[in-house]
Amino acid sequence: MKGMLLAILISAIVVFAGFAQKKFQSDVFKTSGGELKITFIGHGTLMLNYAGKVIHADPVSMYADYATLPKADLILITHEHGDHLDMKAIQAVSTANTAIVVNPASAKTVVNGIVMKNGDTKTVSNVSIEAVPAYNLGKPFHPKGNGNGYILTLGDMRVYIAGDTENVPEIKALKNIDVAFLPMNQPYTMTPEQVADVAKAIRPKILYPYHFSDTVTGKVVDLLKDEKGIEVRIRDLQ
Repeated sequence: MKGMLLAILISAIVVFAGFAQKKFQSDVFKTSGGELKITFIGHGTLMLNYAGKVIHADPVSMYADYATLPKADLILITHEHGDHLDMKAIQAVSTANTAIVVNPASAKTVVNGIVMKNGDTKTVSNVSIEAVPAYNLGKPFHPKGNGNGYILTLGDMRVYIAGDTENVPEIKALKNIDVAFLPMNQPYTMTPEQVADVAKAIRPKILYPYHFSDTVTGKVVDLLKDEKGIEVRIRDLQ
């Protein structure tokens, strides 16, 4: 009898642990179109709530139980690597009305995706989206012409989610970026010095290093400490 009770108790603990959801950090912004809430899921994964819409960026199951998260009006996939493209997570937050924006290579997996190539601009789910090149300079991890970063225009706020990239010229030419998410884990993306280089060029009002693994985030804070008008915010986005 005691053994049965213990087994039931262990099973209950396992079930509870499986459904337990991490408490995610979030920041809220005022825009001309209403409140924007950005929730920091982890790594390259974000959730945005704006004007009654839910936008998931690179949803991946290892960072959240997507069965417990809000259904998506819009999903953004920057590229096809497994830490950015996860069909289980996509399916968990999709409905018949969910629009999924993908880079060209991801369309092989996300067959109902809306393909955006580098340089494209589309309005999807009433959100203006610009596809920005995301690639490495001379390294094989992310070839030029494949991956996307995305600029979302949400009211009077422009939010840039860079995807996996280095400090390439196309990014450094961007204008009027209010919030920027820049990846920081060499050799795959950027060093703190490269992130600072991009930030000084595009001058976002708020910079979030993301996708930073074990990179010391304090380095980029120190590199940008004298740059007036750029606020660096560190969140749980390893």
